[in-house]
Amino acid sequence: MTYRNPIQYCRACGASVAYRLPDDGDTRQRAVCPACGTVHYENPLNVVGTVPALPDGRVLLCKRNIEPRRGKWTLPAGFMELDETTSEGAARETDEEAGAQIEMGPLFSLLNVRGVGQVHLFYRATLLSDRFNPGTETIEARLFTEEEVPWDEIAFRTVRETLVRYFADRKTGAMGMHCIDIE
Repeated sequence: MTYRNPIQYCRACGASVAYRLPDDGDTRQRAVCPACGTVHYENPLNVVGTVPALPDGRVLLCKRNIEPRRGKWTLPAGFMELDETTSEGAARETDEEAGAQIEMGPLFSLLNVRGVGQVHLFYRATLLSDRFNPGTETIEARLFTEEEVPWDEIAFRTVRETLVRYFADRKTGAMGMHCIDIE
């Protein structure tokens, strides 16, 4: 089941919209304004973040100071902003949430989270220091080995799935790119 708040009013003129197939040949019902003809598209939100780690494999996690899931652990991540690339957004979120100095690596995981209309993208990142300066959204930022990760206190399934694959890839010595669908 997909969660969404249906569009009720036209963002262009304020009139009530109707859900129907647009006249342009689109095959999906859209919020269409009968007054001005504007078609409103609803698209997924991008969540971008990093798997910041030291060369020894310890990973940086942040304890959330905001809802949802305040007090749970997560990788540094958040919503992508306009006018930035996915990797720029991931680096920005890592700085904002953990105050971590990193060198960006390649895309590591792409997770389709259909139920909430999101796509999560996590990049590998090498930590350049083990000193952190967490922002207001983070209670604590610290390093964990795989054995130390508080698995029962991980905030989101996307983070858990990414961490599981990260540690598995480290064991094989072959870091891959993982595409995961989460219902």
